[in-house]
Amino acid sequence: MSNLKYKKVLLKISGEALLGSQQFGIDAKPVCNIVNEIKKAYDKGVQIAVVVGGGNIFRGMQNSAKLGLDQASGDYMGMLATVMNAIALQSQLRKVGVDCRVQSAINMEKIAEPYIRFKAIRHLEKNRVVIFAAGTGNPFFTTDTAAALRAAEIGADVMLMAKNGVDGIYSDDPKVNKNAVKYDKISYDDIIINGLKVMDLTSCALCKQNNIPICVFDFNLEDSIIKILNNENIGTMVEG
Repeated sequence: MSNLKYKKVLLKISGEALLGSQQFGIDAKPVCNIVNEIKKAYDKGVQIAVVVGGGNIFRGMQNSAKLGLDQASGDYMGMLATVMNAIALQSQLRKVGVDCRVQSAINMEKIAEPYIRFKAIRHLEKNRVVIFAAGTGNPFFTTDTAAALRAAEIGADVMLMAKNGVDGIYSDDPKVNKNAVKYDKISYDDIIINGLKVMDLTSCALCKQNNIPICVFDFNLEDSIIKILNNENIGTMVEG
C-alpha cells in the first residue's frame, strides 16, 4: 500500500452504470464488475467509500417533470432509488468477502445506518467499505455533489468518477461528435467556465475548494481503479 498514490478514495458510481443491457433496474453483470474492481483495491488495504446514483430506477428532475411532480418530491424519490442500489452493492460486496456498511442521509434504521461522519471514518479505518446512500439528504442537490461533499468530510485523497463506456473528459460528447478531443489533464476552472457536462458544477466547485483531485475514467476497463492508485495515466485527471 505504501507504493500507492492514493490511500483513501471516494468512488462515485452513476445509477446508469448499473443498467447494463437493461432499460430499467439493476443488471447483475455491471454490479459484479464494479464489485470485483472495488475488491482489488480493498485487498490492497485502501480505504474506500462509495456514492451511488439512482438514475437507473428514478431520475429526480427528469422523471418528476414527466409525472407532474414538484422537483423536491422527485428528488426524494431519486434518493430512495440510491438506497436500493446501495443495498444491492452491499450484498454483492459481502459475497466476495468485503466487509461494508451502508450509511443513509435519510434515516431508515431498519436497512442502513444513519450518516454519521466520525462513524464513517472509523469504518474506513477498520478496512470496511462505506456506501453513502440518499445523496445529501436534501432535494436540489445531485449525487455528484453528495460525492464531493462526502469526499471532503472523510478527507479523501481523490474522487474517482466511474463512467460507463466513456474513458475521460472530452471537449464534446464523444458518442455524438467523433472529432471530440480527450483531455488527459484539465483544471476545475476549465470545467466550470466551459460548462463541460461531465459532472455537476457544484461538485466540481466543492472539490476545487477542498483541493480534492478528480479522476474521470471508464469502469469497464479492467483493473481501472488499481491503475489509478498506481498513478498510471488513464482517464482524465482534474486538479489545479
